[in-house]
Amino acid sequence: MQATLLDWIRCPFCGTRLQLVDNAALARDDTRIVAGVLGCECCAFPVIDGIPILLADDATRTAMHALERGDRDEALATALDVSRTEAAELARAAGAAALTYRDAIGVLAPDAEGTYFLHRFSDPTFVSAEALVRVLSGAAPAGGPWLDLCGGTGHLTHALAGPGGEPGPARAETVIADLYFWKLWLATHITTPAAGAVCCSADAPLPFTSDRFAMVVLMDAFPYIWHKRLCADEMMRVAQPDGVIALPHLHSSEGENYAAGDPLSPSAYRDLFAPFRPALLSDARLLDGLLDDACLDLADDRSPEQLRGEPSLTLVASRQAGARRRVSAPEPAAVAGVLRVNPLYAVEVRDGRSVLTLQFPTPEYEEEFGHCRRYLPERVAVDADLSGPIEPRQLGPRCAELRRRRVVLDLPPRYL
Repeated sequence: MQATLLDWIRCPFCGTRLQLVDNAALARDDTRIVAGVLGCECCAFPVIDGIPILLADDATRTAMHALERGDRDEALATALDVSRTEAAELARAAGAAALTYRDAIGVLAPDAEGTYFLHRFSDPTFVSAEALVRVLSGAAPAGGPWLDLCGGTGHLTHALAGPGGEPGPARAETVIADLYFWKLWLATHITTPAAGAVCCSADAPLPFTSDRFAMVVLMDAFPYIWHKRLCADEMMRVAQPDGVIALPHLHSSEGENYAAGDPLSPSAYRDLFAPFRPALLSDARLLDGLLDDACLDLADDRSPEQLRGEPSLTLVASRQAGARRRVSAPEPAAVAGVLRVNPLYAVEVRDGRSVLTLQFPTPEYEEEFGHCRRYLPERVAVDADLSGPIEPRQLGPRCAELRRRRVVLDLPPRYL
């Protein structure tokens, strides 16, 4: 946590400024606050491994008391919800730059959620959302910062943060916020290390100052939030008056969805964000435009009647007209991380030639995301050894197309 983040955050309960408590828990690394306690006019919160936890629950209090005793290992184990031994091993590997996302997710989420996160960069909802935020970055006010709310382990934040995970030249900072500390820990250590991170609840007042962010993004999670009106009001409060709010992939109550949560109708979503003049976009048409016409039509504002029966939609809200336009699909950016074969493929190498075969990790994953076959071929052959990190020259003239189709992914270092 950079010390400058203290100027942006406030207590989610009393709204007052947070101050570092000068006690034995405080640890700094140059301008970064590694560990410590933040106090306000009503309570106190821990900072663990650079992440402020602005929650008031038993686990957070237990972690804070461990910090105050000088036991940072126990505080980390409590926040990650793993054993002390597991936390120590994760911290050791992370400190030695030997921890991979794949290995960490196996400890922190050894279930269907972990499988989902590992393959996040190539699922259909992410493909359209990544293109969406790249286009909307041109409409957001220059200078940033951006907020990825309910950002999970940082996949979309990685797209927001820019090459190498560093904040781009047009923005001051990118912040990822999520309810689960372990997700933010993975994000800050591997997926998007340059971004700021704040552990907080989107079901409560957001712990940020008003008119702060040039763009606020909340992907996938909004249907699972109970206090939707509060969350919508808070997103508009923390956004700059001419900023952009984007909610990719909103489950609709008028269509069938896998693990739907508690969705609303398209008209209800639109009404929540009415002050920011929202547009409703068909998820199906967004993906069709990207795959069939190589374009993204943000001017295709659909009425609730036109969206009836569709399983999901995307909402883009902004008072400026520049956020609603038809544009060409963004080309793959310059390689920022490491090119690797999509982990959905099994790689067989013989005599310097690689054969890639599409294999879904579980039947449940295939049921939910199997329509990625629209752009992921069942079988690909490449005259190069693709079993490890890939140099673009190995792919030759096929490089851009293989990246566009997500056969080859530009992944954060140490992802696989």
